[in-house]
Amino acid sequence: MTRRIGWAAIGLFVLLVLGAVYTVSETEQAILTQFGKPIGGIVTRPGLHLKAPLIHVVHRFDKRWLEFDGDANEIPTKDKKYIWVDTYARWRIADPLRFYQAVRDERGGQSRLDDIVDGETRNAIASYDLLEVVRSTNRPFEVVEELSGIGAAEAMAEVKVGRSKIAGIILEKAARITPAFGIELVDVRFKRLNYVESVQQKVYERMISERQRIAERSRSEGQGRAAEIRGQKERDMLSANSQGYKNAQEIKGAADARASAVYAAAYGKDPQFYQFLKSMETLERSLGEDAWLILSTDSKLLRYLKTSGAP
Repeated sequence: MTRRIGWAAIGLFVLLVLGAVYTVSETEQAILTQFGKPIGGIVTRPGLHLKAPLIHVVHRFDKRWLEFDGDANEIPTKDKKYIWVDTYARWRIADPLRFYQAVRDERGGQSRLDDIVDGETRNAIASYDLLEVVRSTNRPFEVVEELSGIGAAEAMAEVKVGRSKIAGIILEKAARITPAFGIELVDVRFKRLNYVESVQQKVYERMISERQRIAERSRSEGQGRAAEIRGQKERDMLSANSQGYKNAQEIKGAADARASAVYAAAYGKDPQFYQFLKSMETLERSLGEDAWLILSTDSKLLRYLKTSGAP
């Protein structure tokens, strides 16, 4: 019995010793609470620390910069265009004691940040036109002529504030609120901006219609150009045929004139011999192997056959 009591006393002593110490790592900071109420200061020095066992409770908080990734929200712009806005931020627990008293833990801090950042984002987006939210600078860019109808005038409008400055406005206003909760907010950015589904469909339909209009215009221009090329081809063919026919007639006329001159020269030298040759050529062209020719005795063609000498 005495041995059991001894072992129980040793076990209780060990538990009390273990319960009287705690560690804090390099990435942590801690506070102690006694029956739910904070006591002492903030423990930031890493290493081994003492506390009252079974009475004090250690609450550890991360010292590093933490990520806040908000949910996408549907927000109207100043020019009444509904868009989805998704933001993210970087924050840290600057005052663990106040943070514990206000939100208890990181989950509560994320929830409170969601309210603060979301509220300031709504106020900022509703104060500016869509163009200001989308664009950051007045960097010049070229608008393609074919796409000049798709919001070109709006896209070319001057940006007075811009997306980056709007994000800075959200950060500035939200950072004024977060210290009350022991939170330091260092950065707020837009992760994604997009039209709501109904507006997206209208934008897609508008883009499709515009593309179809451009395609129809291109096809019309192509057909007009093709007709022009075909017309030019027909004109070139007619012109070539006409010129070819003219050249052929000129060559034929020159040949006929040359032949007539040759015939005339030959006829002038020996008219009777010329008539004889022409008659023979006529007979050769007119009569085939099996052809029959019936001529009267007075035919001029037979006079060369009646005599073997000159007529």
